[in-house]
Amino acid sequence: MIRIEETILIHAPIERCFDLSRSVEVHLLANIHSGEQALAVGGVTSGLLELSQEVTWRAKHFGIWHNLTSRMSAMDSPRYFQVTMVRGIFRFMQADHLFEPRESGVTEMTDHFCIAAPVPGFGLLAEALFLRRYMLTLLRERNAVIKRVAESSDWRQYLPGDPA
Repeated sequence: MIRIEETILIHAPIERCFDLSRSVEVHLLANIHSGEQALAVGGVTSGLLELSQEVTWRAKHFGIWHNLTSRMSAMDSPRYFQVTMVRGIFRFMQADHLFEPRESGVTEMTDHFCIAAPVPGFGLLAEALFLRRYMLTLLRERNAVIKRVAESSDWRQYLPGDPA
């Protein structure tokens, strides 16, 4: 199993960072290179993911289209939420997202990401050779998009009711 921790400082209020991190549209913006879509298969397809809600993502990774359904499995707004895979290619996938306010309106966002490749034997090799690096790159791209949107006026496109 791969465990990744990534921290980024965002010059924006904690509530804005928290909500942008739950936004289906911001997630899609961060994964535009993979042709990712939110599918209408019993879950949400837009807006902010709320506790117990599911979203099914369809994206092309390693030249193959995959569907992955995740659920918002825990939430303590605006400091923490957890997303857990309920269906998909991996044996296990869970992401914990933590938000801490810092001085001068800065938010520290920390992600703890755990993933287990689909096939136990071959999966260990895949995890060691390329999966860790690939998932870390995706996480960093996601966080860079959240930071860019949160620190600019673009956040208004995704969070029209944000009072900050």
